[in-house]
Order: sequence, then C-alpha cells, then structure tokens
Amino acid sequence: MDPWTENPKFPKGFEIDRVDAICVSHGHFDHIHDAVPLAKKFSPEVVAIFEACVWLESKGVQNTRPMNKGGSQQVAGVTVTMTHAVHSCGILDEGKIIYGGEAAGYVLRFADGRALYFAGDTNVFSDMQLIEQLYHPELAIVPIGDLYTMSPHEAAAACKLLRPAKVIPMHFGTFPALTGTPEQLREKLAHSQTEVWALEPGKTVKW
Repeated sequence: MDPWTENPKFPKGFEIDRVDAICVSHGHFDHIHDAVPLAKKFSPEVVAIFEACVWLESKGVQNTRPMNKGGSQQVAGVTVTMTHAVHSCGILDEGKIIYGGEAAGYVLRFADGRALYFAGDTNVFSDMQLIEQLYHPELAIVPIGDLYTMSPHEAAAACKLLRPAKVIPMHFGTFPALTGTPEQLREKLAHSQTEVWALEPGKTVKW
C-alpha cells in the first residue's frame, strides 16, 4: 500500500524481498513514485485509479490493474475494492503537476472473510459509515498527521463511523509538520471499542 522507501522513517538496512501486489491511493510523490522501482524489480500487479495507471505505464511499469471507485477486482488472491477519499491527487512529473485522477482508498477482503480498510490520505467523510455497512472492516488504517490529512481528532470520528476492532495510525511523524500521534488518537478513542495498534517501521506483525 503506497510504498515510500525514501521515507525518513524507513529502517536502515531493511530489505524488501518480495512484492506480489501494490495498491496506490493517489499521485503524490510519497505514495506513487517509489512504486515504479519496486514494480520494475518484482513485477507485481499494480492497482491504481485509471489515470494514475496510465502515468505508471509511461514510466515503464507493467502489470497495471486500473480501476475506479466502487469497482472490485481480484488481485493476488485478495478482493480489492476502491473507495472514495477526500484529498488531492496531482502527480509531480519533471517539475510539473499533471492530472492523476482522484485520490482513493481501498477495502481488501481476504479468503477467510476478514476485511481491511486502507483510507489513503483523506479527511473524515460521512460515507465512511457506508464503508462500514457494506464491508464491515475489522481493521482500519487511517492517517493522523494533520495538515495534509486529518488529525487524531478527525481520525477518531472516522473510527466511530467505521467501527473497526483495531486501527493502525499512519501518515505521521515523517516531517515536523505532521504533528498527530498515536497517543493522541488513543486518548480520543479512550471510551471506544476500537484498539489503537501503533506499528514500528520494519517490524513484522501478525493480524
């Protein structure tokens, strides 16, 4: 999901040795540009909104799986559904911003019945309640950094609409401007049934 190996929090010495599929939520550099070298190295299926797939193909990416919001497809044994997101999506290409379609999120549904919602970069929006009603995600991955996405305040509201058992906070701590923290989200969800699951970069976990 939105690989960014140039991330300042990317663990030194960490190696990615297998990639079966990549999902790109939108065209900003910290979400799409590192998908290109990974796709060329591992030849995974690469999912994105149609316009972003066209750009990826122009950079030499093969095995693209273009789609649009509301659609679903099978990718590497997982049912991938594209959802709405409230964010911009311009792609920086040789110093210019070009149209990259719209920002999106994803619901991943696994063969054992579990569902995961990856919000991408977004603010909270009321149709997250529809995502809960349609797909019942047990795990949600939502941004909390503020400034470019929602803060822990809005992320807590998103969790109340989505009602996941666990939430993984993302898109925080990489730059000083992204001030939201998992602790702040945990405080906002103190009386909620949703557990905040803060991950450590480079450390594998089991869901």
